[in-house]
Amino acid sequence: MTRTLRITYSLTFLGLLTGLGVWSLSGASSFQRTEQMTVLNGKLAKAAETHYDEQFPIKRLSTNLWAALDYKLFNEGRPGVVLGREQWLFSDEEFKPTAGADQLMQDNLALIRGVRDTLQRQGVQLVLAIIPAKARIYSEYLGEEQPASLHGDLFNQFHAQARQANVFAPDLQAPMEQAKARGQVFLRTDTHWTPLGAEVAAQTVAEAVSRQKLLQAEPQAYVTDAGSSAPYKGDLTNFLPLDPLFSELLPAPDNLQKRTTRPAAGNADSGDALFADSQIPVALVGTSYSANPHWNFLGALQQALHSDVANYAEDGHGPLLPMLKYLQSDAFRDAPPQVVVWEFPERYLPMKNDLSGFDPQWIAQLKNTRKSEENLALSSNRTEH
Repeated sequence: MTRTLRITYSLTFLGLLTGLGVWSLSGASSFQRTEQMTVLNGKLAKAAETHYDEQFPIKRLSTNLWAALDYKLFNEGRPGVVLGREQWLFSDEEFKPTAGADQLMQDNLALIRGVRDTLQRQGVQLVLAIIPAKARIYSEYLGEEQPASLHGDLFNQFHAQARQANVFAPDLQAPMEQAKARGQVFLRTDTHWTPLGAEVAAQTVAEAVSRQKLLQAEPQAYVTDAGSSAPYKGDLTNFLPLDPLFSELLPAPDNLQKRTTRPAAGNADSGDALFADSQIPVALVGTSYSANPHWNFLGALQQALHSDVANYAEDGHGPLLPMLKYLQSDAFRDAPPQVVVWEFPERYLPMKNDLSGFDPQWIAQLKNTRKSEENLALSSNRTEH
């Protein structure tokens, strides 16, 4: 290598290094220090290091480039998403097998029975709203990767187990499949349903509640206002880290029309508002399908049931944990509703739950409620004879 070439190489390397250094410092302006970050406790240095690492251009470039290669050459995303046809994305939770699935399903079904029995002892009727998987409703958009055999008949199996346990669970699959002719019931780039899908589920639940005459309350009128549609980047695109260098490769965003539901004029006197918290006849418990206002499932339920509904759903905790928390809440103890609608996506039935935040003895009692009652009845019959 000649001296001129060595100098040129060195200057080019130094220039590239300097350029990258200056580029990486541009992200420092977005760093925000909190009161808890001090030099003495080391949190300031750790936070600054983490922020710098996230903003480092080489990392961003390599992440984007690798994701682009996976996406275009192998039609794959990061773990968490499954790519379908025509830019449809699916959660891999609806595809992958689960170790020990049979036992997990039995454990979760035992908890569901225990929840039903706990509610019944307080005179509360459980309505289990099992949400069919997006991959089930839109199977025509599945790509080469297909759901594991575990998921093939999971929805029907869940319903059969619910019927066997005498848990009231209206069928939501057929109405949602029929509603596809009117519009999307699930978002193309998101895990969740659309406001239309939520509305169809709410109407189906309300019709079932009405047939069974489960709700005895003065009807209340509600009105839903539809806003304008706007582009919506679904949560599943987070598993395609193509921003900002290859953002044009991302699937086109969905169009989401926000809906808001409000009490209609002429409802019960506002003077009753003082006691409203203790008189809400319906409680909603579930996941982000219910907790996130984007889908307006709460409002759709209020309008379909002609009743106020208290929402105890939580985002990111699955369906079981919010229900267990609700059973231990003051709201349930002091003012149990007439009906509890439990929104439960089918894919959660064979999933493991972290129940470490609850008393193990109470969880064991919930799981064994039916056994205990059967043993008690058997013992009573023997005593009588």
